[in-house]
Amino acid sequence: MSIRQISATELKARIQNEEHLFLLDVREPNEFQYARIEDSVLIPLNQIPERLSELDPQQEMVVICHHGVRSRQACMYLVNSGFKNVLNLEGGIDAWSSNCDNSVPRY
Repeated sequence: MSIRQISATELKARIQNEEHLFLLDVREPNEFQYARIEDSVLIPLNQIPERLSELDPQQEMVVICHHGVRSRQACMYLVNSGFKNVLNLEGGIDAWSSNCDNSVPRY
């Protein structure tokens, strides 16, 4: 299955253009508290199945983790659950902090 990717710089441009994106962070709460993209929503990867009803399958969604591995897993699950507009943040929050917002700590 092919999961669509979005780079950190593409995401930043879309946010600056005020595009309506849902930013889903699938890391653990301690990671989210340490470093996050503004306006992202935390639902840890292991909670997605039980919290699927909180997500809009029509909304364009960017899924975020540390380096892009957990978010890819989440994307595959969401696509298999009928979500059509799912993008994986390539390189995760690490790419975001390196390329877009150095105020977000790297870890």
